[in-house]
Order: sequence, then structure tokens, then C-alpha cells
Amino acid sequence: MDLKQRIRVIENFPQKGISFKDITTLLKDGDAFRHTIKSMAELIRHKNIDLIAGPEARGFIVGTPLAYELGVGFVPARKKGKLPGKTVKVEYELEYGTDTIEMHEDAIKPGQKVVVVDDLLATGGTIFSTVKLVEKLGGVVSGVVFLIELIDLNGRQNLTEYDVFSLIKY
Repeated sequence: MDLKQRIRVIENFPQKGISFKDITTLLKDGDAFRHTIKSMAELIRHKNIDLIAGPEARGFIVGTPLAYELGVGFVPARKKGKLPGKTVKVEYELEYGTDTIEMHEDAIKPGQKVVVVDDLLATGGTIFSTVKLVEKLGGVVSGVVFLIELIDLNGRQNLTEYDVFSLIKY
């Protein structure tokens, strides 16, 4: 199945010069979405992991069905102040300023094998922060997996210590 044909590309969104990859067109196609999750699962099934972790919001969209497909749990990484329990946090740089991402402090037990997932790898800032949260909690990052990778933005360079898997490359 050619998944690229099911992803809408919107030029100059959210600003001029950006070629936005809109996965909502893939998500609404049940066969394509199921194929996507099964294909992502096959990329990492050999890792024998305990958990999937993913940042909000699109990391939830692909991460929870991926966890379900693999028969493992899912751990959300959320923006500051969104989780009700005690949390650990990592601050990361944005183009203009910083942001903070958090996980519950009891979300991952030391030694658990975790794959971190998101819909898209661009520069790698958000996913790298999620990886650092997993490690801060004592988890072992067994890999990172993406539906889409934007090769020209070199996000892999932030993840050289990890196995990186992507289903579609632009």
C-alpha cells in the first residue's frame, strides 16, 4: 500500500515555505491506518519492548494503537501542567523560547524497555526530550519510530545513540 498517496501535503502551512504533511487523510482511511500501525509494529516487533511512549498529541494518535498491536502499555508525555500526578520534566528549546514536557514519575520502572513514537521526525527536539524523560525514569530506550521522517531537516542527528525507524521518508 502506498501510504504517501494517503497523506495530504499542504504548501505554505503553517507559514510560507513549509510543506505540511497532513496525516488526517491517512487516519480517516481505516485500511490505510490499520496498515500503517501494523507496518510500524513490524519495524520494532523484534525489540521485545515493555512500553511505548509518545508525546502529545500526534504521538498519542499513532502510539496507542501501536502499543495495542504489540500488546504493551502506553505512556503519555504531556506539556507542563497537563498530568495530574507527580511528574518529572525536561525543558527543551524551541525556535523562539523553550517548552517543557512531562511524564508521571511512576510511568516507567527502571530497566523497562521502551520505544518512543511520534507521527513525524523533523528536527527531533520533541522526541529527543521524550527520550530523555524515559531515561530520567530509568527506562531503556530500545528505539524511536516515526510514521514520517523529513530527511532534509536532519532530525536523526539528535538521535544517533538510538535505533531510528521511519515508515515514510520525504
